Amino acid sequence: MKKADVVEFYARLAADNPHPETELAAGNPFQLVVAVALSAQSTDVGVNKATRLLFEDVKTPEQMVALGVEALKTHIKTIGLFNTKAKNVIALSQKLIDDHGGVVPNDRAALEQLPGVGRKTANVVLNVAFGAETFAVDTHIFRVGNRTGLARGRTPLAVELKLDTATPQPFRLHAHHWLILHGRYVCKARTPECWRCSVADLCAFKPKTPAPKVRADPRPAQE
Repeated sequence: MKKADVVEFYARLAADNPHPETELAAGNPFQLVVAVALSAQSTDVGVNKATRLLFEDVKTPEQMVALGVEALKTHIKTIGLFNTKAKNVIALSQKLIDDHGGVVPNDRAALEQLPGVGRKTANVVLNVAFGAETFAVDTHIFRVGNRTGLARGRTPLAVELKLDTATPQPFRLHAHHWLILHGRYVCKARTPECWRCSVADLCAFKPKTPAPKVRADPRPAQE
């Protein structure tokens, strides 16, 4: 995608949603780390349902460790891979206490040392909690980057690095959110809704998906 088209691409997404935010509910950086770690192979909606009551009582790593694995499982049992995730959340909470005084570090390498936290999760936390210009490439952003031609790559890291190079100011801070929301609600995996896409003319995907046909009302017209 040409530089001028990249600017226009982001400008349109920004016009549609000037202040994008994560759809994961979290009251502080620690809860955010937990929520993002739980969201792997799960939906944000599902994670929010599972953590709503949990986060009312558990706001710190110390409180999470005190809760324990088995009690945590009862909160998150509706989430995929909840057994493994519960163990990771307790372990990452303990590591935050032992290595960082219970404070979530503003550092990618340190975040990636936490159990259950990979590069994508670290990038989300850095962006949302600390305002870093990071690009957390999930399945949605990987698809949008490749499908549109904005940032093509065979791996999430390759797409991330291309997004980092291609994305100009003033779009860098919110680019991750614009792309993930666009992939989640418009540029869908099976059937992208090209007919209502604000950047369709800038996108390399062909053929564009046409608008669904409106079914005729089988009832006779009223006289």
